[in-house]
Amino acid sequence: MGENKRLAYLGPSGTFTEHALLNQTDLKELDLVSVASIPEVLKQVSDSEADLGFVAIENSIEGSVNITQDTLTFDADLLIQREVVESIELNLLVSPGTNLDEITNVLSFPHAIAQCRNWLSDNLPNASTEAANSTADAARHISEKPQKGFASIGTARAADAYGLEMLVSGIQDHSDNETRFVLVASDGVPNPTGHDKTSIVVFQDSDRPGSLLGILQEFAARSLNLTRLESRPTKQGLGNYCFLIDLEGHISDEVVADCLKNLHMKNGSVKFLGSYPAAGENKTVKDKASVDSKKADSWLDELRGRIGK
Repeated sequence: MGENKRLAYLGPSGTFTEHALLNQTDLKELDLVSVASIPEVLKQVSDSEADLGFVAIENSIEGSVNITQDTLTFDADLLIQREVVESIELNLLVSPGTNLDEITNVLSFPHAIAQCRNWLSDNLPNASTEAANSTADAARHISEKPQKGFASIGTARAADAYGLEMLVSGIQDHSDNETRFVLVASDGVPNPTGHDKTSIVVFQDSDRPGSLLGILQEFAARSLNLTRLESRPTKQGLGNYCFLIDLEGHISDEVVADCLKNLHMKNGSVKFLGSYPAAGENKTVKDKASVDSKKADSWLDELRGRIGK
């Protein structure tokens, strides 16, 4: 990637987004632009104010980051370039000298608060929770009014950045806490790597019995593995939903392309969110479905070649 490219991400300094971003050797060398919210990150890319955007999209405990999913689905026309999965440790940050029994208010990003729900209930049952634009924004807010009744949930980096004390570390309710981030751009589909993922949104023409089954059968018939299936309201009335789907494979694979074509033809419009390198190790049998599809195409071509003879 060119060194002059601008990359927008959720700030300020000390967010989990920044932490994940700085672990990407090529991305941390770009011109990094911290912005105040996830929609603003995606808007800057849509408006060509930034070449790339980096945002959280899913958490292993709390599920999808809906503001990211909805903005990509309804408000932006962007393509995912890669995914990054990072382990997340949540910490209780306070002004130096604050004791646990003095805390009355806890600030953080809503997803971070939800990931610590049980710990907060057990250890700070009477403390109220308040939402912030990011975990780092909450830490900054605490540092600007050093009152002993306030705490935030965030990274160790945020504690260092804003002069806070890490009172309790690892307060998330589950130890296997991972967040998935995506890098997005206004155009371009990365070349296939053999270990790829494709993301789409399927909109139904109408709500009818068996409509979801019909969608799923397109994948099952081609032995395509889904890694995520989620419904989201289309914001066009109660009961009107679309389906957000991640599947293994790349749009350059014949079987994936054929599946998307049939989905578009039979079930309504399909929004393509990208084919991109998948995070983690490749533990699947590579391109078996594509090989089977090619064999079937050759068989069918041979039969059709007999027509008129």
